[in-house]
Amino acid sequence: MQFSEILAQITPAADQQLLLPDGWGQGRALFGGITAAIAWQHAHYGADPEQQLRAFTVSFVAPIQPGEARLQRRILRQGKNVTQIAVEIIQDSEVVLIALASYGRSRASSISVPATVTADMPAREQGISFPPLDILPEFTHHYDYRICTGNLPFSGDTSREFGGWMRYRHEDKPIDIGLLLGLVDAWPPALLPHLSSPAPASSLTWTIEFPDQLPADRRCNSWWQYLATIDHAENGYGHTHAHIWDDAGRLVAISRQTVTVFG
Repeated sequence: MQFSEILAQITPAADQQLLLPDGWGQGRALFGGITAAIAWQHAHYGADPEQQLRAFTVSFVAPIQPGEARLQRRILRQGKNVTQIAVEIIQDSEVVLIALASYGRSRASSISVPATVTADMPAREQGISFPPLDILPEFTHHYDYRICTGNLPFSGDTSREFGGWMRYRHEDKPIDIGLLLGLVDAWPPALLPHLSSPAPASSLTWTIEFPDQLPADRRCNSWWQYLATIDHAENGYGHTHAHIWDDAGRLVAISRQTVTVFG
């Protein structure tokens, strides 16, 4: 099942059942990008269409498995300018993911500050593709990567930066927030190249912010640029931030993660 087909199963109902598919595994759980996108799609049905998503925060409470799950949505507050929406994914009567979506209406402002970091990614033709290895998570086969900054996971490279180019391998849909969530989270944690041998890692929390509407002229199989920076890593936890641009260098998202690493 394709990413877009999974999201298309979700209805506007505030409380509903969903069948999570096989084929998107990430270690002992379902790929975090798809579960985050499911939570966003569910939240989006409760949003004011005149307000756009400004920030989306996810806490991965427990590993999510393929199979039946329950979605619950609560509108915490809906104002003229800002709406806050909470979504929970529940399996076996336990909350396994909780997300907070913050929507806001655009307003006139005298403040205009450009992005602090602009796209300066080497050409994707110079990048490294992920080799077809059994240790790669199942979901990675749905994506096309070119590593242009840093190195492959478990290569022993201790650079603070990690990233390159990305796109969906088999999808051809106009980009939306859900599909972009899947792209951004498809990148391995920036800490993994520091390791010299395979070890498990997972996202604990993820916040992604959207400075503007996504470009209407780009698709999910267009090339997108991603660059993550390690802010701090110690005692089995890493704190990173990342910038995401389209292929024309337009900033589309700012991502922040807390990652657990067992190695």
